[in-house]
This record gives sequence, structure tokens and C-alpha cells, in this order.
Amino acid sequence: MSDPLGFIHRFIPGSGPSAPVLLLLHGTGGSENDLLDLGHGLLPGASLLSPRGKILEQGMPRFFRRLAEGVFDEEDLIMRTHELAEFVEAAALEYQFQGRKVIAVGYSNGANIAASLLLLRPEILGGAVLLRAMVPLVPAKLPDLARLPIFLAAGRHDSMIPPPGTERLAALLRQAGADVALQWSAAGHQLTSPEIADAQRWLETHFAS
Repeated sequence: MSDPLGFIHRFIPGSGPSAPVLLLLHGTGGSENDLLDLGHGLLPGASLLSPRGKILEQGMPRFFRRLAEGVFDEEDLIMRTHELAEFVEAAALEYQFQGRKVIAVGYSNGANIAASLLLLRPEILGGAVLLRAMVPLVPAKLPDLARLPIFLAAGRHDSMIPPPGTERLAALLRQAGADVALQWSAAGHQLTSPEIADAQRWLETHFAS
């Protein structure tokens, strides 16, 4: 199955022509449908753009290849990041949301490619909610993320992304000038209801129309 914009995806229009757009990026094994309910709940009225990752790992969709747990194929990651950015640009024309805020909402693998978008293609995003993210790569030159709002949710007992991994990402984004809110929970890799509620309040504060 192919799609004219390059990614199998869902687009759900929001409440009006100025509504922000949530770019929903699923975790390993997810699909374009996985985060739709989350998106509706996080920022009611926002438009939702939800692509499916094009890489398959043992049949499970991902947004980029990895060599081992926590070890990324950086060449593939860079290529896939630019590919995703071009998809968002094409979707903005197709669905007529040019000039509106696009906020990435990514979980796990999706959060990591969202972080890569921030570092390599920062013009694409007006903000990000990164749920269980780590440093995807360190660019040769940091982008200018001056005051860009970013919400990071991390679990103190996450065996896949230990706390120092998230702390390094927060430090890197702050070094680039971003306004980073780092939220810790006594959880593992799975999200908790209080974290989602915190992300909802943060989004309403920064992006509710």
C-alpha cells in the first residue's frame, strides 16, 4: 500500500483553520491509529497528523533503524528525519495548515525521531511533547531552539531509557536554547495517567487557542 505523500497516515481536521496540528509519532510496533485518542485528549480541537513508520523490525513498524537496543543506525536516522520533515511540509500543503503551529507528540521510537526533527529540522516544529525519549544523535552544530517549548516525560524506573539518557537529552535541548519542562514519574517505559494529564495541562498552557 502506498500513499501520495510518502507515508501511510491519518489526518483529522481540527476545530478551525487556526487550530494547531499535533504530529503524532507512535512507538515501535505502532501504527497511524495508535495515538489518535491520545491526541484528541491532549489538545481538544487540534488537527491530528499521524504517519506510520516505514521501517519494519521483525514486522513491527518504526521510524528508523536501530542496530541494538538503544543503539541507532545514525545514517538511517538522518535520512528518515529529513524524509519525515518533507512529509510534514507536503501534508501542510495538502491539508492547508501552512503557518499553523505543528507540535510533535512522540512516544518512545516516535519521541526519538521527534527529538531528531528538533535537532536537524527545527523549522518544522513549534513545540514538542517527548514521551520516553533519549538523545537520538548529536548534530555537528546545534540548532537555534530559542524559547521553543518542549515537554519531556520520563520514568525513573525505565529500563529501556535510564534517567541519565533523558537528562542528557534535556541538557542538549536546553543548550540549544529550548524551554524544556522535564517531568519525572515513578514509572517504567509505559506511560501513566498522571503524566498524560500533566502533558495536557502543559499543552493547554502553551498552545490552546
